[in-house]
Amino acid sequence: MYSAIAANKRNTILIMAIFIVIIAVIGYVFSEIYGSIGIFWGTLVGATIYTVIQYFIAAKLALSLNGAKEITKSDDPRLYRIVENLAITDGMPMPKVYVIDDPAPNAFATGRNPEHAHVAASRGILELMDDRELTAVMAHEMGHVKNYDIRVMMIVFGLVSAIGLIADAFLRMMWFGGGDDSPPHPIFLVLGIVAALLAPFVAIIVQAAISRQREYLADATGAMTTRDPEALASALQKLGATGTAMRRQNSSTAHLFFASPLKGASLAKLFSTHPPIEERVARLRSIGSSF
Repeated sequence: MYSAIAANKRNTILIMAIFIVIIAVIGYVFSEIYGSIGIFWGTLVGATIYTVIQYFIAAKLALSLNGAKEITKSDDPRLYRIVENLAITDGMPMPKVYVIDDPAPNAFATGRNPEHAHVAASRGILELMDDRELTAVMAHEMGHVKNYDIRVMMIVFGLVSAIGLIADAFLRMMWFGGGDDSPPHPIFLVLGIVAALLAPFVAIIVQAAISRQREYLADATGAMTTRDPEALASALQKLGATGTAMRRQNSSTAHLFFASPLKGASLAKLFSTHPPIEERVARLRSIGSSF
């Protein structure tokens, strides 16, 4: 269990480094095309600034985009007390609690760190789950907070957005304007087009890989908190049977949710931000046999 958690954290650091390499490669190729090393450094600095801004505002955007409303204990004593008890069990600050007015069963966590964390649950999941299952689901979300997944995903979200903007800007530059008087080497022109077209797709694949790793980690962490992996497995099976597509479809925040909130199946598992429910259930039951 603990070795798997450590391996997931190492893999996440490695994958995030790939984002930096992607941005550096795009900047270098276009600095060669336009004959200015300033483009390379400007790309790195600009991407860093953009990511930092996203880091501080992304949580509020995610809550707003998904229609999450903050509640107090009197608004929903059951949900609030479950989160409160989990925070005490984990020795963590009490996160702000939100409810999403949506019949689809789902939940998510967001924020910068445990001191600035937010957890949200939909009306659908509150109605579908019994207390044991709801506790397991919220323990999973608190696991994201405890493991600093919320910070990782805020940074990753900013980097993916930055790569998309950079690639789009460079494609527009190549289409509407040229560099200096001397034409760039044809190889760099080809590399520039390929880099600008492929970089956003590579970034999405990397984001999905990070998200899948963190879902497994949060499942394991939640199971360790409650000492009841079967409850989380049961909750996942209910979600698999009922569906989790939300009324508000936001692909930019889909990776934050307990289960994919998007309609329909993914074009390919490669692009899915969530592992298959069956695989998560199997892992949880394997964990349960070791308790």
